[in-house]
Amino acid sequence: MNKALIAIDKSHSFRVYLAITTAMVEDARKIHNTSPLATAALGRVLTGTGLMGLQLKNNQDKLTVQFKGDGPAGEILVTAGGNGRVKGYISNPDVDLPLSDRGKLDVGGAVGKGTLTVIKDLGLKEPYIGKIDLVSGEIGEDLTAYFFLSEQQSSSVALGVRINTDYTTLAAGGMIIQMLPDANPDSVDALEKLLNEMNPISSLIEETVKQSAGKTEEAIIDSLLARIFNTLPDEFAVERLEYREICWDCDCSVERLEQVVISIGSKDLTEIIEEDEKAELICQFCGTKYHFDKEHLETLLKESMQKEGKNNVEGF
Repeated sequence: MNKALIAIDKSHSFRVYLAITTAMVEDARKIHNTSPLATAALGRVLTGTGLMGLQLKNNQDKLTVQFKGDGPAGEILVTAGGNGRVKGYISNPDVDLPLSDRGKLDVGGAVGKGTLTVIKDLGLKEPYIGKIDLVSGEIGEDLTAYFFLSEQQSSSVALGVRINTDYTTLAAGGMIIQMLPDANPDSVDALEKLLNEMNPISSLIEETVKQSAGKTEEAIIDSLLARIFNTLPDEFAVERLEYREICWDCDCSVERLEQVVISIGSKDLTEIIEEDEKAELICQFCGTKYHFDKEHLETLLKESMQKEGKNNVEGF
C-alpha cells in the first residue's frame, strides 16, 4: 500500500495532491513484465490517474485515462476510483528506445503523437468525456494541458519513475497542484518559481525515502511535502488535510468476465460452443486467466438469448 497526501496552502490559493507510488508501479511491472521504458511510461500514467482519482467525490466514482499515440508503446490505459484503487496496462510492455538527448528514458518518443482521453463515470446517465491532442507524450505535460483545456483548471502535474539497474522500480510518485477560485495572484508567481527550480520528483522521492529509513509512510510523505514546498513564503505555507491510500488493485472476477462473454452475442457464442466447446479469457489489466467449459458457456448463451429477446421487445 502507498500513501497519498492532500494538502492546502494557508491562503487557500491552491491544493496539493502528492503520492509516493513505488510499490504500485513495481506491482504493475511484475504483472506486465515491462521493460524499463514501459515501466516509466505506464508508471507515470498509473500515478497521474491515481492522483486524479483522489479528486473524485465518491469512492464508487471512477475515471479512465487513455494515452493513444503513434509511438511504439501503443495504447496506455489506466482506471482509478475514488477509493484509491488503480489498474492499467500498456499495449507493448517490451517497448525499448535509445535514451533521450537528456539521457533520460524517452517516454515521449515511446508514446508519440496522438490523443489523451479522460472518461469520468460519476454515476450519472452519461459519463463525462474529455479529449485533447497530446502535447509531448511525456504524460505530466499532457495531463497539465488536459486540466487547462478540458476542465478549465489551472494545474501543474509532475510525475516520475526511476528504475534500478536490475530493472525494478527504484522510486515513483507524482504531484498535482491545482489553483483554487480567488487564488492570491502572488501564489502563482511563487509556485512558478518553485516548480522551475524543483528537482525531478522521482529524485526527491528517492532522497526522502533514503533519509527517512524506519519512519512510517505518513512521516515519509510529510517529509517529501516539506522538502518540495519549504521555499514558499509563509503566507503560502502548505498544511496537511488528509492521508489517503493509493494502490494497485484489479477488480476482475468471473462475474465480470461472464458479462463480457454474454456481450459477444448469441450467434458468435453458439459458434464458440459448437467449434471449441470452451473459451479462455485473459484480463488485460492483471493477466488472470478465466476458463469457461461447454456447460458454463451454454448457461451464458441462454442469458445472452434472453437479453437479446428483451432488447428486441423494448426496441419494438
